[in-house]
Amino acid sequence: MGEPQSALLLRKQLAELNKNPVEGFSAGLIDDNDIFKWEVLIIGPPDTALVRNFSFEGGFFKAHLIFPREYPLRPPKMKFITDIWHPNIEKNGDVCISILHEPGDDKWGYEKASERWLPVHTVETILISVISMLADPNDESPANVDAAKDWREDYNIFKKKVARCVRRSQEE
Repeated sequence: MGEPQSALLLRKQLAELNKNPVEGFSAGLIDDNDIFKWEVLIIGPPDTALVRNFSFEGGFFKAHLIFPREYPLRPPKMKFITDIWHPNIEKNGDVCISILHEPGDDKWGYEKASERWLPVHTVETILISVISMLADPNDESPANVDAAKDWREDYNIFKKKVARCVRRSQEE
């Protein structure tokens, strides 16, 4: 029996990203024998400083994307390996963003089905969404409550913690 559809689709996306790299990140496999486990490197976006005077610019943030066998019907999980301080990233690195949530309606009513996972998403659209989330946190339903509190109530502390993450990521 050949490879599952999900593996073929992921191989195609990987080949496409290698052929036409997208600015802001690079992607590859953690282990060449496992198409379902990717490592991505996100280069801190330069435009974050425009939103509010903080920036991930100059940072190199490593993350893993783990795809289910049912991809693209179900979303991958994404986890930052590099330390990162952000309202929408849990302290253990898990990324909490609408497009990585299981498809369909949100039982809590926070998200519309159209904001959640759709099979049309690719590694590229996921990473572009995550990069834009870095620049523009959603503190309405935070994954890291402490980071959201800093963001809202003690902005200078938030900025210092982000700057520390950027420095650390450059040393790794």
